[in-house]
Amino acid sequence: MAAASFLFNIANSILGKLGSHALQEFYLIWGVKNELKKLKKTLVTIRDVLLDAEDQQSKNHELTNWLKELKDVLYDADDFLDEIQTHVQQSQRLKPKVCFLFSPFKFLLFRYRMGYKVKEIRERLDNIAADKAKFHLSDRTIALEMNKRDLTYSFILPSDVVGRRNESEEVIEVLMQKGVVDDQSRLSVVSIVGIGGVGKTTLAKLVYRDERIVKNFPVRIWLCASQDFDVAKLSRNIVNLASGASCDNFNVEQVHASLQDALRGKRFLLIIDDVWSRDRSKWLELRSLLMVGECGSKVVVTTRSDYIASMMESVVTYNLKELPHEDCLSLFLKWAFRNGQERHFPNLTKIGEDIVKKCKGVPLAVKTLGSMLYATTDEREWLKVRDDEIWQLNQEDDDILPALRLSYNQLPYYLKQCFAYCSIFPKGQEIASSMLIQLWLAQGLIHSSNENQELEDVGLHYVKELCSRSLFEEVEAYDSFISIKMHDLVHDLAVLVAQTDCCVIKNNTDSITEKVRHVTLFSYSPSEESIPGILCKQKRIRTIFAPSEGFERYAALLVGQCISRFKYLRVLDLRHSSLETLPDSIGNMKHLRYIDFSGNNNIQMLPSNICKLPNLQTLRIVLCTKLQKLPRELGNLVSLRHLYLTTKEQNLPEKGLGSLALLQSLSIFGCENLVSLFEGIQKLTKLRTLVIGDCPRLTALPRGIVHLSALENFMIVNCEELMLSDWPDFEGLKRIRSLVIGGLPHLVSLPEWLKGDCNSLKFIRISTCPSFIAMPDWLENSTSLEQLEITGCPKFSSLPDSMSCLTTLRMLKIQKCPELTRRCEKDAGEDWTKIAHIQEIHLNDITIYN
Repeated sequence: MAAASFLFNIANSILGKLGSHALQEFYLIWGVKNELKKLKKTLVTIRDVLLDAEDQQSKNHELTNWLKELKDVLYDADDFLDEIQTHVQQSQRLKPKVCFLFSPFKFLLFRYRMGYKVKEIRERLDNIAADKAKFHLSDRTIALEMNKRDLTYSFILPSDVVGRRNESEEVIEVLMQKGVVDDQSRLSVVSIVGIGGVGKTTLAKLVYRDERIVKNFPVRIWLCASQDFDVAKLSRNIVNLASGASCDNFNVEQVHASLQDALRGKRFLLIIDDVWSRDRSKWLELRSLLMVGECGSKVVVTTRSDYIASMMESVVTYNLKELPHEDCLSLFLKWAFRNGQERHFPNLTKIGEDIVKKCKGVPLAVKTLGSMLYATTDEREWLKVRDDEIWQLNQEDDDILPALRLSYNQLPYYLKQCFAYCSIFPKGQEIASSMLIQLWLAQGLIHSSNENQELEDVGLHYVKELCSRSLFEEVEAYDSFISIKMHDLVHDLAVLVAQTDCCVIKNNTDSITEKVRHVTLFSYSPSEESIPGILCKQKRIRTIFAPSEGFERYAALLVGQCISRFKYLRVLDLRHSSLETLPDSIGNMKHLRYIDFSGNNNIQMLPSNICKLPNLQTLRIVLCTKLQKLPRELGNLVSLRHLYLTTKEQNLPEKGLGSLALLQSLSIFGCENLVSLFEGIQKLTKLRTLVIGDCPRLTALPRGIVHLSALENFMIVNCEELMLSDWPDFEGLKRIRSLVIGGLPHLVSLPEWLKGDCNSLKFIRISTCPSFIAMPDWLENSTSLEQLEITGCPKFSSLPDSMSCLTTLRMLKIQKCPELTRRCEKDAGEDWTKIAHIQEIHLNDITIYN
């Protein structure tokens, strides 16, 4: 289904490499110019028919096989050219020593090997190209630029939900009941059951946010159940959400005790969204822990299974039906048109009615197709959706909705492989946009013809476009930081279109195809002797992703095997492993671009050879709590763009960090001994994001921080001794867009240098600053500010009069500021007139929409 569009993307990547300066130099040195010229010519002729091949492959099995053969050759060519680029770039950095690297014999041998490899790939590609004619494929060219599409977002206000009002009232009535139900049990379960995409989660959110529910349940907790209903993880999340305290380092007994302490004697509402596990013993284990709450506590479960609702002994099971046609049409028009614009396009509205009927009352399908057609007024495009043959496919009960498959088919070519790569994540996982973009970057999935545009910005556009098409759901967003999830059905779609490229290995996985490139180890507990046997024959693995617990004791074995077997590995994610050391041979992984060893509590030193990785872009070693110091040669990581670190050092090495010329984001977290940052921080001229957190001995920031001319995002939290000095002689951070400050007991007001350019600042969050008393005077000049959050600042008692001038401010959140909350009460508070123009206001647990 997706092979051709993937190959179009890979072919473009290869053509880009063939035209690079590094490859031009390689042509001259190694005498392979003619071979590579022939390869490029053949590749162009193949690329130009790939989009036509995508349309025809579903009808032609032989064409599908041709595309599979082509994919193998293109992946091999991509790996080979990546190796050449790396070699040339290393040679350029070593000049004038490069001429001494090879003896005459080694020079000739290397030239022979390279020439042979180029010829072999070119001949394989020629053989495939020779078969192209029998498929009668047409050339099809497209613009290689990103679509400049108006972006909408998958988050909508509860007041914007179409339909489900009667259903939400019925569920709320059940939850508010007292008497008979509560006499039977201290804890009652209400289940919402329905098919995938019908709106179970949306209904639960409407109920969860209702003011009556907020007032009736002092404690409200929202959980998304894992596929295996992991009681330990669910318990930890309950503690974190109910008490605000972290118990990540607690053992099981401590977690259970903390959970009961957090809930004891309190009336709570617990939502458990998307339950799949039929293991009753796990539910009973969790239920026994929850029985300490006040009588009248409730659990709401959403599930596709009537059996699960019965297993959890639901006092009420609400079977959610399909959304009525009128509501579906309203929902579709809301997502397909700007406000009220549908009345200008009666023909499109009529076609939309036919499209909606095909969605069979499933809101997810309706919303996805509406998003896909948003701002498209070409009647032919609407007819193409209505009349697509995909609606004629036979559907199984649990098959992926045709609407979702159609939405994927309509994606721009550059988004298809990015979307499919997301199948490596477990279902239900929240994904930080920054991490996702870095993974895409490591796989070479992000491209731009504009040399002045950062690839991370292009990646962010990709994320926002997938959100606008409702294939991603925003969980939280502020400025460039977006946390997203994928609906289960959308995740199933990603797995389907990824085909053989990606696979998940579990304990019961007994075989995988040799074509696989990206592997996720999920809930996997290997034997001590080896990595999964089914991986042993693989040589082309590009991703090892192990995001869950279960194999920690075998991480060292896994790393060793990965390094010895997977020459082309680009992503190695072994977070929360128990590695004690890394082998020196990791320095040989020339293709490696992304390493994540976060949360490792055993490793004390990193080998110096890790600094020999020429292509490493992202290094995550945050919360490696025993790491004694950073490698002195860190500055040799010439491609490093993103660094997340924890260390026991008192001072960060200026020579190493200050030499990272391409560094865009730096996160310094959990450094319990850190006293000061390095004074030469201004050398990081490309730094756009700086995060400093949980550094209890840090007392001051270096003055050089105000000279970070590219800095856009600044976060500093939980640094109890830190004093934010005011340097009046400095103009401040000119490009600052988001500012997050929290856990600074000495902070009274924001210093002048944080204001930046008045037109750049979009987001401010201030939390847990007990001495903070007022917003600065320069706030009134922040004419682009969109979101302001103030939490846990009890001395902050009133808002400035200038708040009414902030016309772009669309969201204000105030929590745990008693006097300020009172003054901001709707209509009655003294400060209400200052904020009445703001679209969304949160005062503790009360939400006001204007």
